[in-house]
Amino acid sequence: MIIERVVVSPFETNCYLAGTEGGAGVIIDPGDEDELILERLDRLDFAPKAILLTHGHADHIAAVKPIKAKLNIPLYIGRGDEEMLSSTSANISAFFGFEITCPAADHVVNDGDILSFGSLKFTVIATPGHSRGGICFFAEKYLFCGDTLFFGSVGRTELPGGDYQLLLDSIEKNILTLPEDVICYPGHGPATTVGEEKRGNPFLTGRRFV
Repeated sequence: MIIERVVVSPFETNCYLAGTEGGAGVIIDPGDEDELILERLDRLDFAPKAILLTHGHADHIAAVKPIKAKLNIPLYIGRGDEEMLSSTSANISAFFGFEITCPAADHVVNDGDILSFGSLKFTVIATPGHSRGGICFFAEKYLFCGDTLFFGSVGRTELPGGDYQLLLDSIEKNILTLPEDVICYPGHGPATTVGEEKRGNPFLTGRRFV
């Protein structure tokens, strides 16, 4: 799989361009700077077939509208976060003094759904806690985990829809049970692995999977 990280917005959100060489691809969490994302996409050898959102916070959706208009591709989000696409209070952009919205999702997905784009297949893994409908996308040995899990940390939960215990349970049950060599691509910061986080993440050490 080809994976390109594009860091966008003042929040340094990781947008990922992922696809198969000469085949289909997806855009994950286009959080801002649509022109930069599209420029980087033009250099890659795959055709974008969808926009996938790990959750609906403003710093992960701000470039959805112009990219969707330009490419005319469907938008996917986890069940429970649909409202965030149209509500500036739910997606917290109003909290920061600006208003960000984007078109409604074409597809609302659930835990265990399989999304296929050519030979590219993603399994949806529900990981609520950072937001009500937070999800991860798992393909091959790669996990696009949004703001659920970071290198050495976990997602914040004091925002509307957040639940700290639920977040930890999601990580423990649905991420730490994956093979240790699975590479985790978070919504902010550097990549990590399941094994690294099981052994070294201070929010997770001491729990029963460690």
